[in-house]
Amino acid sequence: MRHMTPTRALGRIDVAKDRLDVVLRPLGEYVEATNDERGIGSLVRRLWEENPALVVLEATGGMERPAAAALAVAGVPVAIVNPRQVRDFAKATDRLAKTDRIDAGVLAHFAEAVRPEPRPLADEHARELSAVLLRRRQILAMVTAEGNRARTAPKPVKRRIEAHLRWLRKELERVNGELERAVRESLVWKERAALLMSVPGVGPTLSATLLAELPELEHLDRRRLAALVGVAPLNRDSGTLRGIRTVWGGRSGVRTTFYDRVGAEDAPATADAALVLAGVAGRNLAPVAGGVAAQQPQGVGARFL
Repeated sequence: MRHMTPTRALGRIDVAKDRLDVVLRPLGEYVEATNDERGIGSLVRRLWEENPALVVLEATGGMERPAAAALAVAGVPVAIVNPRQVRDFAKATDRLAKTDRIDAGVLAHFAEAVRPEPRPLADEHARELSAVLLRRRQILAMVTAEGNRARTAPKPVKRRIEAHLRWLRKELERVNGELERAVRESLVWKERAALLMSVPGVGPTLSATLLAELPELEHLDRRRLAALVGVAPLNRDSGTLRGIRTVWGGRSGVRTTFYDRVGAEDAPATADAALVLAGVAGRNLAPVAGGVAAQQPQGVGARFL
């Protein structure tokens, strides 16, 4: 029989390429497992028996996803947190040394003190779509970089750059086709994409980005969505000082897609104007898109998660 330990939290599954380091608080138990299917399975069984109140992992370039997904499937509450927040917490508690075991303890303490909220994890389809979106952003970055090089390159080099640009643009067309097919082949995603694209300014790329990289879309209100994406202006006040409100942090991929979309639609005259316009539009558009997605019937919403 599972025994309830509501005050227990799993600290670091210190996610490395080959190993997972785990600390359970408040008991201070330390567990190691290999970061492969067998090790993750063993870890999940152990944690399921312990029935922790919360399992916290740091985002580690995607290496945390197999363990997080396996825990979520087993019904263990999971939160993936920003490594910057955990490191700031370590400094605030005067834990300046850094080893895998120390990091595991720090994250366990962070989980116990902060109690980050578990959020829905992307399913396999969403992760695949997110990978295609990432590749699209990489290609766009290469197109921009090569275009800048072509302006100043001598003729022999410029011809090779232009040939590469032609290939990149064809590859971009293929990636855009993959995005559309991925959404079209899923009945649930197709319906959700249609709802999102009913919002002015939301096209196929932005709707696919929201579906794949913002699974909290229908669960958070407009203010929390704007903060999560990183388009909510933050106060910078102290005493009589009233600083300029700025935006930072959040999910850069989603935010960048908002900016690219607005820039393409309205083509402001200067880069500064484009940035301001994109931030305002992004702040308004994310909550509206969330409200539209929430109109989906309950059965479809459950399937989306």
